[in-house]
Amino acid sequence: MSLAEHLTELRSRLLKCTAAVFVLGAASMVFARPIFGILVKPVLDALPADGRALVYTSGIEEINVLMKVGVYCGIFLTTPVILWQIWGFVSPGLFPEERRYAGPFVFMGSLAFLLGAMFCYFAVLPSMFKFLLNEEESLAISQRLDVGRLRADDALRFLSIGEAERAGKLAQEASAALKAEGGGQTPEATRPPSESVELEARLAGLGRLVDAAADGFGGPARIVLRGAVEKRAEAVEAYAKEDYAAAAKAMDEAASLLAGVAPTRAEELAGLWRLEKELALGKARYVAHAWTKPMLTMNEQLSLVLLLILSFGVIFELPLVMAVLGLVGIVKAGWLMKYQRHAFVVCIILAAVLTPTGDVVNLSLMAGPMLLCYEMGVLAVWMIERRRGKQDTETGITPTTGV
Repeated sequence: MSLAEHLTELRSRLLKCTAAVFVLGAASMVFARPIFGILVKPVLDALPADGRALVYTSGIEEINVLMKVGVYCGIFLTTPVILWQIWGFVSPGLFPEERRYAGPFVFMGSLAFLLGAMFCYFAVLPSMFKFLLNEEESLAISQRLDVGRLRADDALRFLSIGEAERAGKLAQEASAALKAEGGGQTPEATRPPSESVELEARLAGLGRLVDAAADGFGGPARIVLRGAVEKRAEAVEAYAKEDYAAAAKAMDEAASLLAGVAPTRAEELAGLWRLEKELALGKARYVAHAWTKPMLTMNEQLSLVLLLILSFGVIFELPLVMAVLGLVGIVKAGWLMKYQRHAFVVCIILAAVLTPTGDVVNLSLMAGPMLLCYEMGVLAVWMIERRRGKQDTETGITPTTGV
């Protein structure tokens, strides 16, 4: 075939691949929304529990995202067709006995692409987005406070059913655990804790404590509880006027009045109030640590996820591509081994460019499979050359003369 005939055949095969992408992509658009939800699941799982959502910044962004999902799904599903067209294009340069590998080539190529995509989705994306979207120290403080809040709520429930002694023990245990899990103290924040955040959390905690005391004691203690509620109301007024010192004083006085509800349980009630104050201070320090909040758009996150999935799919195709090039005779195992060190450097550079994080773990998850696939490709080319050499020896054909 002449060069023009080769180009004509290449155009024909590219048109077939494009048509397959459009047909399968259009079919995939019917399920674009659930597919999009699956693709961005690693992103959502890495976000805080109360902020697991993606935003769009224009009226047509959501439609564009769903269309992009359909197109990329079409590319993914068209992988066997693309591989078959590639094989059809290079097969005229192969020996007759080598052309029978068409079926295994398409099957192994599709399987390799699928394995690469799955490796990226299950191994790379979760760790990468957790590294990108979570500051380790802030995450530890948040988890510690969540557990402390759950324990404090249980203590208040015991108080509400009249078991003040059990409530006091739980409060003491929760306070000790809160300090122990934090190494005895909460790490210093990147900026000073907000006094308003701490007092707001204290007001909410005092309200829960008053409600639990009213449910657990009530009756003759109504007068004392009324005084505590009035003091809390004074604290709210002082907080609204940004008189934080007066608000803190009024809340402490309200907590002291609660001791009159059950004088024999004053110590337990005081322990519950101390726990609420510790949780409020912890929340203020957490807010001071986590003063930045991710706001991720649908288009950007989808583009990043698809780029990485397709990149890993292509990386896992590397041994197969090298094997085909070895069959055609474009590359030799000796040449690949000679420039092996250069290939390693190129793989690491590509991994660093494709990986959006700068940590060693995610870089290794990208560079490791790339280097392994290169070595597998070298081995495949070497085995092909060895087998071809045996066939040439048996048939009496020499590589130099081709006779």
